[in-house]
Amino acid sequence: MRKRNNLTLYILVAMALGVVVGYLVFLYCLPETRNGFAIKIKLLSTIFLRLVQMIIAPLVFSTLVVGIAKLGNIKTVGRVGGKALLWFISASLASLLLGMLLVNVFKPGASIDLSNADTAGAKDLIGKTQQFSLQNFVEHVFPVSVIESMAENQILQIVVFSVMFGIATAALGDKGKIVIKGLNAVSHVILKMVDYVMMTAPLGVFGAIAGVMAVQGPKIFLFYANYFLYFIIGIALLWLLLLTVGFIILNKRLPSLLKHIVQPLIIAFSTTSSEAVFPKLTEELEDFGCDEKIVSFVLPLGYSFNLDGSMMYMTFASLAIAQAYGIHMDYGTQLTMLLVLMLTSKGIAGVPRASLVVVTATCAMFKIPPEGVALILPIDHFCDMFRTATNVLGNGLATSAVSKWEKALD
Repeated sequence: MRKRNNLTLYILVAMALGVVVGYLVFLYCLPETRNGFAIKIKLLSTIFLRLVQMIIAPLVFSTLVVGIAKLGNIKTVGRVGGKALLWFISASLASLLLGMLLVNVFKPGASIDLSNADTAGAKDLIGKTQQFSLQNFVEHVFPVSVIESMAENQILQIVVFSVMFGIATAALGDKGKIVIKGLNAVSHVILKMVDYVMMTAPLGVFGAIAGVMAVQGPKIFLFYANYFLYFIIGIALLWLLLLTVGFIILNKRLPSLLKHIVQPLIIAFSTTSSEAVFPKLTEELEDFGCDEKIVSFVLPLGYSFNLDGSMMYMTFASLAIAQAYGIHMDYGTQLTMLLVLMLTSKGIAGVPRASLVVVTATCAMFKIPPEGVALILPIDHFCDMFRTATNVLGNGLATSAVSKWEKALD
């Protein structure tokens, strides 16, 4: 416990130092120097994120296969998976509808200044965007090669392969036990590696915060005050909703859960990467009392299907861009957009700026200028901090709730 508290303190200190150092560079250096500093200092964040990404694929595969095999049979897998999907779909719809409600009430797009657009960043995003189709969706879900999926950290594809491998292993009975035992040992080795990797977290947090602050500076908040304020209100309401449901299910255990996941929340917030805390979140949920089998099954699924903060932001951003261009969308069209976002957003965990790629594709589908994503790019990093932390909270609550429903919460 003391180790956990010390690391949390170091991360908070690193965040504060990052803000101060980045602001001093922004204040006293020329633009070229700021950009050079940002590129170099962000290498610290890159090292941390790459160390985490290195262990995600083997951790997801080993824990998920062991979890499914230990669940015993397809009926149990189906029951646990059904309960998880019930939470995921309900939370996703609530997040999307909340984003839609906020945009229609506050109209944040009307206050966006068209002159602040980041057109260079938008071109890069448009280049990564694919038109949504059933074929693209199926290709994104089902892997051609599990090696390729692991190399690219395609979590949803790894989950599909691991589920099939786990069910097949369980069906072998005694012959499969040696495989389960081996992968169980692998998962514990990987979790030990997590402890080593987390030692570099304060450096990664410092690099990420200092780099952004050096380039953007605090003035960015003035340009986008209304947009950012309304988004924060939305995040606060979403947290209130999630924590209320969490309290109804977990009762007095909720504060204990929050204490366990505070460190993953801070790291996700400062690095804007849900992926960066996946191994640590796995460890903390098991320490909290969630059944190892449930954690190893539900959490990887959550990373593909339960990104509440990103879901809320995608409707918020898409409709705000339409408002900035003066494009009126009736409620029927907006609800259709929500359903499209439900499908196009699956499996985006670990993809850099994936929310914006989905927003860009959705705008193109609904005749909103896709280059409009340039309007929200300057403030996006700060919005991403909040939505990433929200994703982590949602997955922590989902895994704990399913454990409680399965009477597997110690």
